[in-house]
Amino acid sequence: MSICRALRPNILKAIGLSIAVLVFSIPPAVQSRASQENEEILPPGTVLVHTAVKHDLSAPLASQKASHDETAVAECEGLACGTSPGASPDVPDAGQEKPPEPIPPPTPPPTLTPAGIAVEQTSQGTRPAAPVLDSFDGLGAGFEGPQGTTKFRNPSDNSLAVGPDHIVQTVNARLAVYSKQGKKYEKSGTVLYGAVPTKSVWAGFGGVCEARNNGDAVVRYDQLAGRWLIVMPIFSRIPPGEFPEKTGLALGEPVPPGQLAKSGEKSSPGAAAAPPPNPPQPPSPEQRPPQAKEGVWGMCYAVSTGPDPLGTYYRYAFERKLFPDYPRPAVWTDGYYVPSSTGDDVIQKHACIVDRAKMLLGQPATEQCIIIDGVNFLNNADIDGPKAPPAGTPNIMMAAGGTQLKNIFDDDGIFYWKVHVDWNNPANTKADGPVKIKVAPYHYLCNGQLSSCVPQPNTDRRLDVQGDKIMQRLVYRKVGGHESIVAAHSVATQGGGGGVRWYEFRLNKKGDPELYQQGTYAPEGFYRWMPSITMDKKGDVGVGYSFGGTPNFPGLRFAARRAGDEKGRLTLHESVLATGEASQTNTLRWEDYTTTALDPSDDCTFWYVGDYLKAGDTGYRTRIGSFRLPNCRGGR
Repeated sequence: MSICRALRPNILKAIGLSIAVLVFSIPPAVQSRASQENEEILPPGTVLVHTAVKHDLSAPLASQKASHDETAVAECEGLACGTSPGASPDVPDAGQEKPPEPIPPPTPPPTLTPAGIAVEQTSQGTRPAAPVLDSFDGLGAGFEGPQGTTKFRNPSDNSLAVGPDHIVQTVNARLAVYSKQGKKYEKSGTVLYGAVPTKSVWAGFGGVCEARNNGDAVVRYDQLAGRWLIVMPIFSRIPPGEFPEKTGLALGEPVPPGQLAKSGEKSSPGAAAAPPPNPPQPPSPEQRPPQAKEGVWGMCYAVSTGPDPLGTYYRYAFERKLFPDYPRPAVWTDGYYVPSSTGDDVIQKHACIVDRAKMLLGQPATEQCIIIDGVNFLNNADIDGPKAPPAGTPNIMMAAGGTQLKNIFDDDGIFYWKVHVDWNNPANTKADGPVKIKVAPYHYLCNGQLSSCVPQPNTDRRLDVQGDKIMQRLVYRKVGGHESIVAAHSVATQGGGGGVRWYEFRLNKKGDPELYQQGTYAPEGFYRWMPSITMDKKGDVGVGYSFGGTPNFPGLRFAARRAGDEKGRLTLHESVLATGEASQTNTLRWEDYTTTALDPSDDCTFWYVGDYLKAGDTGYRTRIGSFRLPNCRGGR
């Protein structure tokens, strides 16, 4: 969620992103290290190389005392800041005195093409619904864990990852760890750790990663390595000298916790410091100091040393020349791919890759970022399952078409790049593309993001749908004799509501993705939006999404198809994870994203998380659930 993502009076004005079909030539790599020339224009194809300014090995997370919150000062003021955790204090009761958010008029319905309507599925599948195996509330209203509870801010930015014995969830600037039924625990959903500020993962690390608690943190489980990956962006600039390193150490004196030991220096174990008993209250907006306009932003990474998320982590801090909004990590064999956005008022993205091999060993690592202009939000292919692509295979990166900033809400293509990273010679790192894959025409649901879209009972407040982008994750799966990539986004439908447009692409002999099947799931004319899709080891496709539209309160549902069923249809009847009992009235912001993940224990079980409200709730709660298709077998 962007620190400057607008809640301005012209909230309905188109503010989206575009695809320009260009082939970028890659100039020489640019070394970026604490540069103060942050406003320079970087040409498309520039490769920025960042060296980790710090890295260490943490104490076990379970032994870390939760960090106290500290306000991350925004780079914008008033309504222009939106609701980002980086824009206002992320502490209990913060923001409760804000004036009511205005209710904009609904977005007018579009005119759709016959070709787009032709792929709509207007009735539910006839196969029995996938049973709900596990279901429990996560972070949000009503949450309480060993470290207590807290208040949460909209939108929720739900991220979920599943390992052999644990489930890890991040929501904005909060993290929790749950049990997963299996060899270690008798049931799923017991809160083992949390709620804690996400920066607790970097307790004792020093520097900005320990000091600032920002939103948009994302978690992934790297099944190929049996490791957890937690990524946290830094949304406010780091002025020169704010976190100076200690020099002039006496012989044998260890560096301070979090400072990278140089040759001949003694490292520090980096034990966590206890938080103060009463965290200081943040300053009021009138008292908040002005934000520095010099400095760099940052990205914080933590890679677990094993499959236990409560254990130790290799931790890294990287400086960024560009604002690192909306990170969407993906696991690939040659790196962790983390595309991010420079901002909502510019059509620029940066496709970043960090050296996975080095980070898995806790060694000094670098990050390379390719500047890409004129594109929509990017997603990199994220591996599900134990079968890796062939060595040297470039990562496939995709984006939807359309240009919301230019009021272009329609397209008939999904665009892809083949991204190659060279850790020995960054000048060879490149993103070849974009190449258009022709698909059925689509129109962004409610013209894209930050629009007044989904109606709710008993209120004039409508909900935003983030309809301008492919939603995370973009999933790669090697199954049978082929390689598939699945993707989903929210589109307008003939029935007047919203539907889930989903795709399966298959890689040809050249490694290029081609459309294999597509469909728009839109039964009964209601709204289905904010999808997250993946595929199990049999090639079955499952997608979780928000469901609503009057007379239904917003809730959570799941639909699926078996691999051999008729193309373009989700053939299982819809499963209900959570039935909403109340409307959200405080803001139109619903979620920026949700997550559907595959359980590595059986490679069959789908896990999904999203938002809903119970009767009497004034803020969202999250629901975590699992499903499995009957034709996919495997122990958990």
